Amino acid sequence: MAHFEKANSLNEWLDQRLGVNTLQRVLAKEYWIPKDINFLWAMGMVLAITFGILLISGIFLLMYYQPNVDLAFDSVNYTIMQEVGFGWMWRHVHAVAASVVFLIIYIHMFTGIYYGSYKKGRELIWISGMLLFVAFSAEAFSGYMLPWGQMSYWAGMVITNLFSMGSLEFNGLVEWIRGDYVPAQAFLDRFFMLHVLLIPVAIMALIGLHFGALRLPHVNNQNGEEIDFEEEAAKYKSGNKAASKVIAFANDFMSKDMFVVAVYLVFFFYLVFWNFEFAMDPVNFDPANGLVTPAHIYPEWYFLWSYEILRPFDKNIGLIAFAFAQVIFILLPFLDRSPNTVPANRRGLFKYWFWAMLLDMIVLTAMGKLPPQGIFSTIGYVAALVFIGLWLILPIITKLEKKL
Repeated sequence: MAHFEKANSLNEWLDQRLGVNTLQRVLAKEYWIPKDINFLWAMGMVLAITFGILLISGIFLLMYYQPNVDLAFDSVNYTIMQEVGFGWMWRHVHAVAASVVFLIIYIHMFTGIYYGSYKKGRELIWISGMLLFVAFSAEAFSGYMLPWGQMSYWAGMVITNLFSMGSLEFNGLVEWIRGDYVPAQAFLDRFFMLHVLLIPVAIMALIGLHFGALRLPHVNNQNGEEIDFEEEAAKYKSGNKAASKVIAFANDFMSKDMFVVAVYLVFFFYLVFWNFEFAMDPVNFDPANGLVTPAHIYPEWYFLWSYEILRPFDKNIGLIAFAFAQVIFILLPFLDRSPNTVPANRRGLFKYWFWAMLLDMIVLTAMGKLPPQGIFSTIGYVAALVFIGLWLILPIITKLEKKL
């Protein structure tokens, strides 16, 4: 049996039983961060804070939401918005957070691409991050179904139809996912369960994996410098902090993180109180009606780029292109054949590839919101081809890159 001495404080009592001091040392005080970073490295903490906001606001909404096709719309738009004290605020907070979290994800993702944070040794960091993107996408889609408005219903109809696999016509699979021939009570029940239980649990597990994957290879830095973390940490612990190239996660890096978080929260609550409309589609303020199709069906802004890759092609090619877009980012560490882990501006042709990819995704997003007709259809078609082409040439241009 383990020997326990009398504890002189609550901290000692907990440390004897849970090893809290060891955990604090390993995960915080002796988890080292390079000094050569900027505010973009705080996006991970901003994402964690936003996820926390989503959880808390979601719990308050869950108290009054009714997962029933006859009651869901009124429970959101009447009970929560008009009868519950500050219910409107919690709905605005949840809707804005659900939208802004993707803005932060995209900033975080493209920062990682620009600085090569997915390169050799950091593949699991990137893969776990992209799995988090998939999980957040599933969470957003399932949540979009819950108000049971017109766009909720028809977006659910369109997205589940994708599982018919085009000409393969796996209609039985579509009906199995919906639990019916069309989105109805079984459909709402399933997506309610996914949104409030299964996907949040998966997200929390993936956050743990993502943070754990950072522990050994450590965070990348702005210049891609290879840092001897043990040597630099020894300087830091000996008191020579000025000469050390690293700082402790707690509380040095955390204090910088919290400043960025504070600035972000000012922006966030500005949106909540004065510009929340961008996160709420006006079509979704009409009750779901399976007999009236909206004139133009489109997803939320953060899905528009992949939706526009699907739309310009015929059914089968469009599905292949859409599937390509969903998985290709996960494969980035294996497609980039360059030996260099440096910022994109020092990487020759990759520099142009990066900015072309970013611009192309912005164009795809803009076209995805517009009706597929005339010049908009042509621009969307070209942008979709450019997206696919950029990924196909990536292994070639990076293979030709000389070692710096």
